[in-house]
Amino acid sequence: MKLPRRRFLHLAAGAAALPAVSGIATAQTYPTRPITMIVPYPPGGLFDALARVLAEPMRAALSQPVVIENIGGAGGSIGVGRVARAVPDGYTVTVGSADQFVVNAAIYSLQYDVVKDFEPVALLMSGPTLIVSKTGVPSNNLKELIAWLKANHNKVVQGHNGSGGAQHLCGIELQRAAGASWQFVPYRGAAPALQDVIGGRVDVLCPSPAGSLAMVQSGLMRAYAVTGSTRLPALPDIPTATESGFPELHILVWGGLFAPKGTPENAIAKLNSAVMSSLANPAVRLQLANLGQEIPPPERQTPEALRALQKAEIEKWWPIIKEAGIKAE
Repeated sequence: MKLPRRRFLHLAAGAAALPAVSGIATAQTYPTRPITMIVPYPPGGLFDALARVLAEPMRAALSQPVVIENIGGAGGSIGVGRVARAVPDGYTVTVGSADQFVVNAAIYSLQYDVVKDFEPVALLMSGPTLIVSKTGVPSNNLKELIAWLKANHNKVVQGHNGSGGAQHLCGIELQRAAGASWQFVPYRGAAPALQDVIGGRVDVLCPSPAGSLAMVQSGLMRAYAVTGSTRLPALPDIPTATESGFPELHILVWGGLFAPKGTPENAIAKLNSAVMSSLANPAVRLQLANLGQEIPPPERQTPEALRALQKAEIEKWWPIIKEAGIKAE
């Protein structure tokens, strides 16, 4: 039966509108299934701990599970690359730092753009690193450690969790302070590097407090300084690098949540809201404080603030990395 022209056009218009209506319904009901949060490091480090601290309160806020998936390697670029290629539907996100979203673009030939291929969701935290050594190093403070590093530079081994990352840059600044160079050994994550410090195979490391506090407190390694502006409540006897006379060793690690480019604005907004409510939770704040991390004020937890920080970090660190000749290992 041949339909009248007016009836045909009406049906055609209705059919054309279906995808749009479906898309609106999807946006309004997001999320309807579990969300995968990729951690671009092996288990046991700061960002693994951060993701696991946030997963439960975010689940409560979103009414969907947040599943943690650890994908380490290549300074975190393997895991982050997985997110860059993911369907931009709000169901795959990643935690990351300047290591992944600033440094890697300066030292790796990436198959994605750290700015153009991601949507910032929220700035999560910032915090210092520790400067630690194996127990066999005969130094009592940072000044003595740097003198020891200079005197033994031809046999010193320093670990880090990725070329050009905060741990590596901390080592570069230690070398500048000592006026000497020594060997760097890259690891796939902080946990194996820490194990080699305990085992005496690595002399010095600049780990996050999250993975190293318990080891320092139990005497498995020595801590000399905090690279932030204040001492850590959990290690009140360990001075800051600035207090020790080395302000150039002021280095902070920040963490943010990112989604693939093209993720719907509604999903970004809901994820950001879930993060902000989680960071306002007293239990979460206490856990992050115990990890040596500071939570930014609410006005800095926005996607716009995270994008601005990323831009500023790129402008700061890319010239330094280039000057130092840091390459991927």
